[in-house]
Amino acid sequence: MNNDWFECKVRYDKTTETGLQKKVTETYLVEALSFTEAERRFIEEITPFMTSEYTVTDIRRAKLAEVMESNDANADRWFKAKIAFITLDEKSGAEKRARQLVLVQATDFRDAQRELDEHMKGTLGDWVIESIAETGVIDVFHYVKAEHTAPQAQEQ
Repeated sequence: MNNDWFECKVRYDKTTETGLQKKVTETYLVEALSFTEAERRFIEEITPFMTSEYTVTDIRRAKLAEVMESNDANADRWFKAKIAFITLDEKSGAEKRARQLVLVQATDFRDAQRELDEHMKGTLGDWVIESIAETGVIDVFHYVKAEHTAPQAQEQ
């Protein structure tokens, strides 16, 4: 069973520090089996934190190979890193790059690079970081297997 990552966006009225109401759109990442499950789980996760009406405006599949969370309590930002695994074509001798996107939780850009380097340490093949960019992801919700209970036998 393969879970996918879904980028979910919600739009709602947020109270600013000055007390004004402002419409904002926030992005979250949800690990799920399908779009339907991603929407259901996303709504379950955000509803307790919404004090006003909200609208789920977008759900799309995120093409991520991995999500790397940090143990650092100060790591409150998410960075998307494009990494390339480098191989050589034996026949032509040409360099080939297999690219993957990875989401990294970190405090800043340099920390994201350190986290990625540490995570990739010991990788057997050659690889390079092609880019790192901060995302608007607010939080990540991992897949939680639903607990199914057996139906109760009816008494006669």
